Amino acid sequence: MDTRSGPRAGPRSGPWTVHAVLALPEDTHHRVELLGGALLLSPRETVPHQRAASRLAALLSAAAPAPFEVLEAVNVLVPDGLLIPDLVIADAAAAAGAGATLHADDVVVAVEIASPSTEVIDRRTKPGLYAAAGVPHYWRLDLDPAPRLHLGRLAPDGGGYLDRTVQPGESAALTDPFRLDLDPAALRR
Repeated sequence: MDTRSGPRAGPRSGPWTVHAVLALPEDTHHRVELLGGALLLSPRETVPHQRAASRLAALLSAAAPAPFEVLEAVNVLVPDGLLIPDLVIADAAAAAGAGATLHADDVVVAVEIASPSTEVIDRRTKPGLYAAAGVPHYWRLDLDPAPRLHLGRLAPDGGGYLDRTVQPGESAALTDPFRLDLDPAALRR
């Protein structure tokens, strides 16, 4: 009889903890995140999503100066649980010393690539969680109908993100956290 506690191992009483989520066997069909003691299961990424993530990671890695490192799909500890952004730009020294998780304090930018199954969470829930954790920047890439990059910078009061949307054919023209000229159209051929 299987006595493991997990999304595929049967009933469980009580809220989930970060420790319990990290102890789950690898789920090859879902991304497993933790929000306020409840599991959030999302289907694995589609090929267009993975292509855009890979291209964006390459562009960010090429632009990021030495104190930063670009990582894909890492566990990030936030006050309300455990999130797995599609990409993060993190403090390179903290990333070098990290184990299974990276603390939100070490994340400079959290990037989510919206898909139909995660759109509501990426637009409404995750910005608040990242803001509460003090992540300075939250970016969201919408692929359909054409790539648009929503660049959020944490408001001075820490209560949310002030957004600017970059349309295809426009340049992000960022200077913070580092210089980046990026046209969202380059993320999808």
